[in-house]
Amino acid sequence: MIRVCLVEDQTLVRQGIQTLLELAGDIDVIAEAKDGEEALRIIPQVKPDVVLLDMYLPKRNGLEVLNELKQSESLPPTLILTTFDEDKFVIGALQAGAKGYLLKDVSLDQLTRAIRTLAGGGTLVHPAITQRLINNLGRIRCDFPSMNTPEALSGREIEILRLVARGYNNREIAEALVIAEGTVKNYVSSILSKMGVRDRTRAVLKALESGYL
Repeated sequence: MIRVCLVEDQTLVRQGIQTLLELAGDIDVIAEAKDGEEALRIIPQVKPDVVLLDMYLPKRNGLEVLNELKQSESLPPTLILTTFDEDKFVIGALQAGAKGYLLKDVSLDQLTRAIRTLAGGGTLVHPAITQRLINNLGRIRCDFPSMNTPEALSGREIEILRLVARGYNNREIAEALVIAEGTVKNYVSSILSKMGVRDRTRAVLKALESGYL
């Protein structure tokens, strides 16, 4: 079972999401929080596999929750689930340590897939948001620690990076490209090394900034 903590201030929405997730069979909502302060207290205690976090919360907003948990080294894989799709919120959340970003208009299948992806160590950003970031790249600044000029990527690495940006995990990439999953893992490791980043989310951000996507 994937243990989830749900952070959402609207009671009806929170209860609805929990009810829907229970239909998945492999996802268990073990804790809930209705505001940022409660989230900061509960998450380190229950240590969930995945956190579903709204951006707009009473007392402490989603970015503050992310930053404080990250500073205390108690930030689980976190999926932002929100109605806010402005670039500054997306970039801010990813830079603060979120592993995924979805809008609340997603289907149950998309949501459960994202939760499974994060629980498996992957990242996932809503495809429409990724495309908009690409389109608006000229006016977006992505500041995060990495080398100034990434080492050139091969054609296959760029192909894999594009699938990573679409939220594909290693198995799905392997199936799409008809190669071994272990080969995909090696390519991803090479991509991270060449981009000078620690995880897939930052690789996608750096790829956007560098013109690979």
